[in-house]
Amino acid sequence: MRSGSPRLLAGVAALIVLAACGGTTTTGGGGSQSVSLKIMVGGLNKQIYLPNMLTQRLGYFKAENLDVTLIDEGSGQASEEEVVAGNVDAGSGAYVHPMVLNTQGKKIETICQFGIAPGEAEVIDASLTNINGPKDLAGKNLGVTDLGSGTHVLTQAILGTAGVDPNSAHYVAVGAGDTFIAAIQQKKIAAGMTTYPTISRLVNSGKGKILVSLLTPESTRAALGGDYPFIGIFAKNDWVSSNKAVAQRLVNAYVKTLKYMHSHTADEIASQMPTDYFAGDKASYVADLKDQLAIFGTDCKMPAGGPETVQKIQQRFVSSYKGQSANLSETYTNEFADKAS
Repeated sequence: MRSGSPRLLAGVAALIVLAACGGTTTTGGGGSQSVSLKIMVGGLNKQIYLPNMLTQRLGYFKAENLDVTLIDEGSGQASEEEVVAGNVDAGSGAYVHPMVLNTQGKKIETICQFGIAPGEAEVIDASLTNINGPKDLAGKNLGVTDLGSGTHVLTQAILGTAGVDPNSAHYVAVGAGDTFIAAIQQKKIAAGMTTYPTISRLVNSGKGKILVSLLTPESTRAALGGDYPFIGIFAKNDWVSSNKAVAQRLVNAYVKTLKYMHSHTADEIASQMPTDYFAGDKASYVADLKDQLAIFGTDCKMPAGGPETVQKIQQRFVSSYKGQSANLSETYTNEFADKAS
């Protein structure tokens, strides 16, 4: 963790306040006690993380007798750090985090996989005329949410697949939303990996354009060679094994949400969300969400072959992972999804 960064200091401050609530706590009696959980999310207003707030707003956590506090963070990288540290019960971020940590002897596992494609895109500064394909990203300053984040890995994969040495680019942590847009406008980055609604804000204003799309399962397979599971819910393996009933209730809630998302319109889903998520333009938010719905699964299950694709990309294009191999069976489980479905 990078000491002194604004993101870290803000996250620590939030955790200090929440620490008084403790970790997993139960109240009441009977077979389904009320349980308090803290879940850190790598960007609550990003559409790829939408199932978290939607589950809260629909009352599905409460229906499972769960009192869930959602903690907003800038990236999934921070979420996995806090899960490992035991400061939160679970995190919401990219599947790549449990995989990488496994090679370091730190075991966290995804218990619900709701993003079966990244829902991200490499967006370039529209004023630049010297970037026409991923090969042109060599040597450029490229924005990612955080160094070591899922967007960092995806950017390296795009370059590597195009035959460009991923280490030839310069990666800059710029977050998402206003900070990402400012980095483009101030010429701090030539391009960057980001998601909706940041993408549409840049494209609709004419300030950015999509260079490489990972916004659908189809475009992801074309760009990366297979299904790439991205956002889900992960927790420490020993927490999961010691709290199976709670983990099951948590997955039950998310499965209900995923089924809701595939049985309602984008407008109906958006109407459940906080209005400040729309950045003043609900119509654009709804249009983006309509395009995004295909990246979400229906049952919290890890897509077959997905972990292998992620690991292959890591081994090929991420220098720090070359020669490494995770025990994939320890990085995710479909046990709770199977029962919830």
